[in-house]
Amino acid sequence: MDTLLSVEQAAERLGTSVRFVRRLVFQRRIPYVKLGRHVRITGRDLDAFIAASRVDVAELPAAAPKGA
Repeated sequence: MDTLLSVEQAAERLGTSVRFVRRLVFQRRIPYVKLGRHVRITGRDLDAFIAASRVDVAELPAAAPKGA
């Protein structure tokens, strides 16, 4: 079983506010588990969200020589 994180723990792990994590849950941009009135996010789902949000650096074309 993967670790279940509270919204506060998820926010701390992401380095964001609790409000941001709650918005992700409300917009269903991150999977969550609802236990009664408590919302929990698995560590695996949080890692998948981070990986999916990654923006890779684009390779820039080589600069043309000056005067060409």
